[in-house]
Amino acid sequence: MKMSEIALSEPISSVADNTLISAYLTGNEYAFEVLVSRYQDRLVNYLNRLIHDYEMSVDLSQEAFIRVYRNANRYQGQYKFSTWLYRIATNLAIDEMRRRERKGRVFFHNVMNWIQGDDVTYVLPDLRHSPEKTLDQTEKLARLQGAIDSLPEKYRLAFMLKEAQEFSYEETGRILEVSLGTVKSRVHRAKMLLREKLTGVL
Repeated sequence: MKMSEIALSEPISSVADNTLISAYLTGNEYAFEVLVSRYQDRLVNYLNRLIHDYEMSVDLSQEAFIRVYRNANRYQGQYKFSTWLYRIATNLAIDEMRRRERKGRVFFHNVMNWIQGDDVTYVLPDLRHSPEKTLDQTEKLARLQGAIDSLPEKYRLAFMLKEAQEFSYEETGRILEVSLGTVKSRVHRAKMLLREKLTGVL
């Protein structure tokens, strides 16, 4: 089946996501390929900004599309396809971040035991720049990313979806499966925390 059989009068770029899903469910594999090409780069970039691991972000993106591929019949068309896709991807990212956090705690515990066992006091070097040094653009971006990374998970996810990915409050709520009021509160709190962390830096 060719793409032209989905919508004869429309270019591929203007065919709605829901139409593509419907076409895929009737056996049009190409319709699914169009959806992947439409969202893959954006999704990888979003995931990479959450977990800071490009290769893993690619893997998680592929896993998200695999789940969409296998469960497309569960898609409820009253919501945007992107909302459903980002919900799946966000949940995968959360699982990965929590796995890393558990692994990090084990690593920290093992290192502390090793250090204490040697009966040696280790002092980490202070790598911060002197207050007099003007931060260049790269350093400012690094500070911003660090501030975002330091936000509690629930605030960071809401902020990234609403402000970085430009989803509406309603769409962000559907992705995170929380109420509209909760999303607004979390985004507002994230902005307040970032303002506190970045005062005098940006």
